Amino acid sequence: MCTGIRFNGATGSMYFGRNLDWTQGYGEKVVVTPAAATPPTAFERPDDLDAAHAHTVIGMGITAGPIPLYFDCGNDAGLAAAGLNFPQSARYADPSTVPATPAASGDGTSTIYVAAYEFPFWVARNFATLDEVRAALARTVVVAKPVSPQLPVAKLHWLIGDATGSIVAECLEDGLRVWENDVDALTNEPDFGWHRTNLRNYLTLTDAEPKDATWDRAKLAPFGTGMGMQGIPGDYSGPARFVKAAFVNSHYPVQESEADNVTRLFRTLGSVAVPRGAACMPDGSSEITLYTSCFSAATCTYYHATYDDPQIRAYPLAGCDLTATEPFVAQEAA
Repeated sequence: MCTGIRFNGATGSMYFGRNLDWTQGYGEKVVVTPAAATPPTAFERPDDLDAAHAHTVIGMGITAGPIPLYFDCGNDAGLAAAGLNFPQSARYADPSTVPATPAASGDGTSTIYVAAYEFPFWVARNFATLDEVRAALARTVVVAKPVSPQLPVAKLHWLIGDATGSIVAECLEDGLRVWENDVDALTNEPDFGWHRTNLRNYLTLTDAEPKDATWDRAKLAPFGTGMGMQGIPGDYSGPARFVKAAFVNSHYPVQESEADNVTRLFRTLGSVAVPRGAACMPDGSSEITLYTSCFSAATCTYYHATYDDPQIRAYPLAGCDLTATEPFVAQEAA
């Protein structure tokens, strides 16, 4: 389970965040990879993108030696990406199909091979805008190559956004599909196209109080505000969370300040956060919202709160040592 959203504040700056829902954590921390760092890549890049277009990246993840493994992240240009669980539908390319030396190109036509584990970092490290990502994804193949034998390949799809909007990237049976995401939300199964179509089942939802109704001689009045949302799903499945997150995100009033926009993001994702005991696995363990994150493109600040510690903590890039040549764990702002 996971939920991601994106929106703009009153000044046009983007806020991007997600809930990560699972039964256990992985020791994740807020990790910074400065532009000067040169983590090894899974495959040789035909255009040497990682060296030529390096951005500083901050987000939640773990490290495997010098390699940052981001669950979600944003960069110094205001672009962000997040991976969400997609276990039934994700289909990556077999590593055996990747040529030992990808064809060189100077005209942007050769194939780019990206391992699934490096996808969010690859996006945030190399690109400044959603248009750049769209162009690159048109020639990208995502490969089922693990970072190590101890860390199997996770089946994911990805929400990617900047100040202009968002897209969803999914590896399906027929290849990599890029969806334009006009509701700026993503959860899990099924695919994004199904979720977007399913919203039509809820087009009568409204944030307004219903008017009185007359049934023959009976006069019926609403009990109070909120009744316009009667029929919205309240369970924790992917389809239910998608509908609720899309509705709340699209109806939340536009906010001015950074503090108010961060509050908006945490309150919106709080509407689909999973409490312990509500979503149990076959082994009896409970999925919970392990953490909620928010990336502010305006200030390049990463915020997060955890299930056991709901205090929102801030990690501004401006307070980090951006001359470092290795990924490092960020320090909370004083």
